[in-house]
Amino acid sequence: MVLLAVVRVGEDAYGVPIAREIQKKRGREVFLGSVYAALARLESKGLVASRIGDPTSARGGKAKKYFRVTAKGLREAREAQRTLVKLWRGLPELQGGAV
Repeated sequence: MVLLAVVRVGEDAYGVPIAREIQKKRGREVFLGSVYAALARLESKGLVASRIGDPTSARGGKAKKYFRVTAKGLREAREAQRTLVKLWRGLPELQGGAV
């Protein structure tokens, strides 16, 4: 979910908008600490890359850490989608159910 949210948010993806995007699509509260933990794991696997922005006075001189999905991350997301679709197909219990 975090990887897909980074794609949705785009170039200015950092923790808060990423968490908001997941919350909006999921309909449940998302903890910012969980988002940052997932981002750290994704970065260690080479699925996202980060850069540090300029410090701002609005943040008390602190800089934001921005994330973007790497080419490897996009390949992994596509592969996960294909796998999930294959697993989903042929399960009558999940066909046509109310959302």
